[in-house]
This record gives sequence, structure tokens and C-alpha cells, in this order.
Amino acid sequence: MSENDFSQQLTQGQAGSLPDLLGLEWIEARRGYVKGRFAVKQHHMAPNGFLHAASVIALADSACGYGCVVSLPEGATSFTTIELKSNFLGTARDGGVAVEATLVHGGRMTQVWDAVVTHEETGKTIAMFRCTQMVLHPRN
Repeated sequence: MSENDFSQQLTQGQAGSLPDLLGLEWIEARRGYVKGRFAVKQHHMAPNGFLHAASVIALADSACGYGCVVSLPEGATSFTTIELKSNFLGTARDGGVAVEATLVHGGRMTQVWDAVVTHEETGKTIAMFRCTQMVLHPRN
């Protein structure tokens, strides 16, 4: 039995929000793992002609957030990001930018996700990203 892939539902559900406006595409989204991308366009760029750091953060953070949603423990209703960090190692001016996010810790109250952002054409790492999310449960 194969694991559920939520990529289509996540892509449809982001209509009108920032991930949609940035053209983020989700290739695979299952418990503990998300893979996505975007095609570099002018609206992803900083005025200096290089990829804007916020575009990279949006891709990585969205991948980790969507991963958290599809990996919530039983009884949880949502999550909120409590910390994120990114190390930038490169950039892109054209082509595609990809992300792979993996669950490092999946507890009842927190999740920790790592993501690596790469330039699709060269395979070079653009950024390494880590975020911690607080898992939300209904109040009694």
C-alpha cells in the first residue's frame, strides 16, 4: 500500500495566498517529506538582479509548513512556526528552484523540519533551512 500524496490538495488549497502568488508548485507531499519548486521569474528577484532571500524562505517555509500539516499527530488541529533559520550558500537568476523538506523530529507538541533549496539546472545548494513548529491541540 502506498502512502498518501497530498501535493495536489496543497497546491489547490493555496489559491490566492502567498505560495500561489509566488508560483510554488508541489511535486510530492507525504507524511515526513515534501518536495516542491518554482520557476524563477522577475517577481522572485531582488532589485540587484539576484534571487530575493524572501523567495527562498517562502519556498522552504511553505514546504516545511505543508509537511507539518500532513504529519500532524493524532488529535492535533494545526501548528504555528516558533523558530526558523536559513543559511544562504548560493543564488539563481533563472531556471528553477527546488526544495526538499524532511521531518527531523515529530513529537506531540513540536516538529522540527529541515529543508534544502537547490538550483534545478546546476544542482547547487542555494540554502539550508530549519524550522521548529509548535503543534496545536484543541483546548479543553
